[in-house]
Amino acid sequence: MDQDNALAIMKSGQNVFLTGSAGTGKTYVLNKYIEYLKIRKVAVAITASTGIAATHMNGMTIHAWSGIGVKDSMSRRALVNLKTKKYLNDKLDKVKVLIIDEISMLHAKQLNMVNEVLQFFKDNQLPFGGIQVIFCGDFFQLPPIGNPMESSRDKFAFMSEAWAAAKPTVCYLNRQYRQSDSALNNILNEIRSGQLKGDSYAKLLEAKHNQLNGDLEPTNLFTHNIDVDRINQEHLEKLDGRLRTFNAEIKGNIKLAETLKKSVLAPENLQLKIGAKVMFVKNNLEKGYVNGSLGKIVGFNSDGKPSVKLSNGKTIYVEKEEWAIQDEQGKTLVRLEQLPLRLAWAITVHKSQGMTLESAKIDLSKTFETGQGYVALSRLKTYENLILEGFNDTALQIDALAFRADQRFKELSAEAEANLDLKVLEQAAKSFVKSCGGITDLDEVERRKNRLKEGKKLKQTNSDKPSTYDVSKTYFEQQMPLNKIAKERGLKEETIANHLIKIKKDNPEMNLSIYKPKKSIVDQVDATRKKLGDEKSKSLKAIHDALNGKVSYLEIRLSLAFLI
Repeated sequence: MDQDNALAIMKSGQNVFLTGSAGTGKTYVLNKYIEYLKIRKVAVAITASTGIAATHMNGMTIHAWSGIGVKDSMSRRALVNLKTKKYLNDKLDKVKVLIIDEISMLHAKQLNMVNEVLQFFKDNQLPFGGIQVIFCGDFFQLPPIGNPMESSRDKFAFMSEAWAAAKPTVCYLNRQYRQSDSALNNILNEIRSGQLKGDSYAKLLEAKHNQLNGDLEPTNLFTHNIDVDRINQEHLEKLDGRLRTFNAEIKGNIKLAETLKKSVLAPENLQLKIGAKVMFVKNNLEKGYVNGSLGKIVGFNSDGKPSVKLSNGKTIYVEKEEWAIQDEQGKTLVRLEQLPLRLAWAITVHKSQGMTLESAKIDLSKTFETGQGYVALSRLKTYENLILEGFNDTALQIDALAFRADQRFKELSAEAEANLDLKVLEQAAKSFVKSCGGITDLDEVERRKNRLKEGKKLKQTNSDKPSTYDVSKTYFEQQMPLNKIAKERGLKEETIANHLIKIKKDNPEMNLSIYKPKKSIVDQVDATRKKLGDEKSKSLKAIHDALNGKVSYLEIRLSLAFLI
């Protein structure tokens, strides 16, 4: 199926499985659809099965978005607990379209849980609560992580009850855009077919001796973290200058701490030098980076914080971030604080999924999972820019169930395209946008489209982007400590206290007593204000001076929130 037909089907509001081999433009089609929805103010959730994949779509993981986290099942109690979280209610209440990229790596039970969450939040027993779902991916790529005894039938998302209920229309893209030479394209197609020919096998062996253009610095891809760590360490040692070590701070349950350390991509002991190539491993849009952003260490400030120049030219100082495991009531059981960075001269095949690399040096000699070899080789555009240092038999294998399913997906896509009626789809698209509460006025649509072409940001609506006060309000509702809110938002505590004053005034019914200072302090501030008179009572400095500096500016602000 070509991209235009796939896009037309998606616009009609049908549930869709968008698939095709690596390099056929799946992400391009998704981005076109996302742009289409945003122009029309249709609320769309952009998610993926992994953090790295999510960054390619400027989205977040489906686990975080839906609230399923690392759970193995979704009990009634867990659903009720999720419903108490305002930030989840806001997101799930407004969403009309859910996109899940890299669906191949999402376990069947996790897709079932996402379905349960949406049905519960929407109070609608239709598949995924009645919203449109777009699954995107290629099941020849990396499979879901499961228990050692699980078969592919247990793990693949297309075997889940939720997938069957959604009945997605299959759009199988078949035109190759990434691979620009026939040699690499032929090899990849033969791996997909399970019939690698002798000539192609010989080409893979010869790739060990390929000579890259001198201007190209290849990215090293390995199947195991231990090899990635070794290469990164070797490059770090070659750099001149002082080595700085940043140790993670871990507090809470000792046993859970080990689980948390394994799930956090930032190393427990991070070593950096000026010139080090790094990757961010956490989202922080306010500070200007996302999970997967690449950059280089260009300095350290007086506090020892590293300065990173991103690939887009922006330079930012990096502060520690927090990762945590919470119980069903939201209580933090263990937390880890570390700079959200890791060295990036080498990465694993797992983390490369979704990337396009100009050149790469790949070692597949320790491949342990079907799909790893295909993913690694398909990151490249040309055979000439590949150095393949080694590979084993597993690197060239594909999953048998994925192969059979892929044949059926091709058939279903062909049937969908044969029955295509673009006029009917166009009319359905208008009805779908209207049912989602989106913009149908053609003049308004054209105006917003032109603004986007001119590189101007579209005017945000309340559902598009919350105000800075709304963001703080969400944290206040969760009763997060003031210093934690400031750290999470990258703002000063005094700023957050100012937010509290406005929010308390606008929402007098909110229970914000956790932030109220001791009664003795509030009484002192109140008495001082009354003594100062109307004008001076509004001055923080006047109150501070009148109290001889015994009450901090922060305590004064917090007291005022409960006095004004």
